[in-house]
Amino acid sequence: MTVRMKRALITGITGQDGSYLAELLLDKQYEVFGLVRRSSVKRLERIESLMDDIKLVEGDLTDQSSLDGVIDDVQPDEVYNLAAQSFVPASWNQAVLTGDVTGLGVIRVLEAIRKHRPEARFLQASSSEMFGKVRETPQTEKTPFYPRSPYGVAKVFGHNITVNYRESYGLFACSAMGFNHESPRRGLEFVTRKVTHHVARIKCGLAKKLLMGNLESKRDWGFAGDYVQGMWLIMQQTVADDFVLATGKTHSIRDLLEVAFRAVDLDWEKYVEIDPKLIRPAEVDFLCGDATKAREKLGWRPQIGFAELIKMMVEADLEAVQGAGKIFSNAASVRR
Repeated sequence: MTVRMKRALITGITGQDGSYLAELLLDKQYEVFGLVRRSSVKRLERIESLMDDIKLVEGDLTDQSSLDGVIDDVQPDEVYNLAAQSFVPASWNQAVLTGDVTGLGVIRVLEAIRKHRPEARFLQASSSEMFGKVRETPQTEKTPFYPRSPYGVAKVFGHNITVNYRESYGLFACSAMGFNHESPRRGLEFVTRKVTHHVARIKCGLAKKLLMGNLESKRDWGFAGDYVQGMWLIMQQTVADDFVLATGKTHSIRDLLEVAFRAVDLDWEKYVEIDPKLIRPAEVDFLCGDATKAREKLGWRPQIGFAELIKMMVEADLEAVQGAGKIFSNAASVRR
C-alpha cells in the first residue's frame, strides 16, 4: 500500500519566504504545490532550482473561483498563505489593491478551505506592521494593533479573519506574526536589500550615492530561513494558535547602513543622502517582538543575528553585481 505524501500548498511561493518554505518542506518529504498568477511574464528566479520538485498551479487571491478550484483539486494537508501586496510604501498608492489582495485574499483562501478541504491546516503570514504605533514594548501576541499604513490595516483584517474562522468553523487556522525578516532573496524595493544592493554597486564603482528616508526608525530584523522554520512548527501543533516570531533585538536604519557599508570597508556617511520624498506619510517608529511563546511552546529560536544577516546580503549582492559585470564584459567583447 502506497502512503500518500503530505501535501502543502504555498501561496506566494515565488517570493522570499515562499522559496525558503518550499525548500524546507521538500527536505521534509512533502509534496509541494505553489500558487502562481497567470501572467505573460512569470518571475520564478527564487524557485528555479526547485522547478523539477514542485508543482505550480494557477490561481489568484482576488478570484474566489480559482481558489476554490485549486483547493478542490490539490486537496492539501497544509496551506501557507504567504502571498500579499507586501511593500508598505506602495500600499498608499495602491490602497484598494492592497486591501483586496492582502486583506480579502485571506478570507477567500479560508472560504475555499472551508468548502473544499475543511480538515486542512491553514497558516496566515501576519506582520509586525499590524502593531504600527505600538501600545507596548516589546510586542506580544496580546499587544493591541494600531496599523499605520494600508498594508498594516489589511494585515490586521487577514489576521482577525483567521482567528474568526478558527472560532466560527473549527478550522485549524493559525497565524505567524512575523517581525521583519530578510535574506539575499529579498526584493530590491525593501530597505535592507536596497541598502545592500547599493553598497555592492558603490563598492564596484557603479554608483556614487544612496538616497534614503527616515534613518531613525527601528526594526526587529531576522533571517527569513529561520522564520519559515517557525511557520512550519506552528502548523505541527496539536491546537491552532498564533505566535510572534521575532529576535527581540532592534536596530535603526542608521545601524543598517553602518553594518552594510562596514562590510565593504566604506564610511556610509560619505555616500548616503536624505530624500524627503522617501519619508512615509505615517511612520512606524519602533518595532520589537517578544517571541517567548514561540520559544517555550515551539522550541523556536532564530539562529542568525543582525550583523551576520546583513553581511550575508552584502556578500551575495557583491557576487551578483560582479557577476553581472563579467557577463556584460563578455557580451561586449563578443560584439566587438
